[in-house]
Amino acid sequence: MRHHQRGSGIVKLAFLAAVLCVAGQGYAKEHDKGCAQQVVVPGEDRFTPFALTIHAGDCVEWVHQDTDDHTVVSDDAFNTAGHGGVDQLLPGTDSNGGVPGTFTLRFDHEGTFIYYCRFHSHLDDDNQPAAPGPRGGIQDASGNFGTPMMGVVTVKRRGDD
Repeated sequence: MRHHQRGSGIVKLAFLAAVLCVAGQGYAKEHDKGCAQQVVVPGEDRFTPFALTIHAGDCVEWVHQDTDDHTVVSDDAFNTAGHGGVDQLLPGTDSNGGVPGTFTLRFDHEGTFIYYCRFHSHLDDDNQPAAPGPRGGIQDASGNFGTPMMGVVTVKRRGDD
């Protein structure tokens, strides 16, 4: 009798694993089809495209293909499209098992979302390089924080072209 219970448990576990696998595939397909816009960090320090225009209700997925870590940090002084306080690590392929890091935001109302990488300098109100954002950043021996790494998402009202 005890052997029958162990076999029954293995069958139940296998069934549960199969159900979770199928459910997970459905979630991945639903997630993928909901986000048509991408910002890519290629194998260099920049967001591509720099400027992206979407409609309210759309989402943007950042895909990080570089080997070094980068971030998406909202520049809240200029943002009008929501998502204040964003400070998201995008792991590089070296620290993410060879897999590009990703991050997704859905924008529900019109405005602009200005963002930068906190490991790099960014441009201030006078378009001059400023030290990196929250929690510092990379710096060379002469004190340079590198090229600014920024981007902007413009969110238009649905129906506007």
